Amino acid sequence: MTRASLDKQPHEVASMFDDVAERYDLTNDVLSLGQDRVWRREVAKAVDARPAQKILDLAAGTATSSLPFARTGAYVVPCDFSLGMLRVGKKNHPWLPLTAGDATKLPFKDDTFDAVTISFGLRNVQETDTALSELYRVTKPGGRVVICEFSHPTWAPFRTVYTEYLMRALPPVARAVSSNPDAYVYLAESIRAWPNQPELAEKLRKAGWSKVAWRNLTGGVVALHRGFKAA
Repeated sequence: MTRASLDKQPHEVASMFDDVAERYDLTNDVLSLGQDRVWRREVAKAVDARPAQKILDLAAGTATSSLPFARTGAYVVPCDFSLGMLRVGKKNHPWLPLTAGDATKLPFKDDTFDAVTISFGLRNVQETDTALSELYRVTKPGGRVVICEFSHPTWAPFRTVYTEYLMRALPPVARAVSSNPDAYVYLAESIRAWPNQPELAEKLRKAGWSKVAWRNLTGGVVALHRGFKAA
């Protein structure tokens, strides 16, 4: 079994997600106490996909996150660099155009998508700034980005409790339900090391996105960032 380190070597991260692919959606449901479904609904609202629009769902994993966009009549491309995740996604959703791709070198032309989104995946990319620039490149002028990522709770007492949960409770729970529990130790460590809400917003601006804003979910456990590419 593979556990990635915090320097996020791409082959280590991809292999780690290959190992957890079969039970990934179930594990997320258990570890988040069902909150992941709420967060994904909020992502769908923020992306606001419309019929015939082209949507890139990066780090789509098994493509569960892509389904709400497809239901609107949009053309959604689930993209991930874990072949194990894509295999499970293709088995479960054979009609979706699942695509293998690296966030730092996306296999799409400039100005392709009306909206680009990534949920719980940007944190696992070795070069965050490069990925944000690539998302900008493949977005049409006037298009939008929505990023859903674990963040930092805004209320200090809750932040302390949450950190304790991540480092103490999450690993034993993961051992009970995941096919690779060590991957979730990495998950906890990577959440603690991730930039806070204003810092991620600044990274988006530096990549070229305008009108950048964010909204906290579950008290800041998760943050939704959104930005636009100038028309």
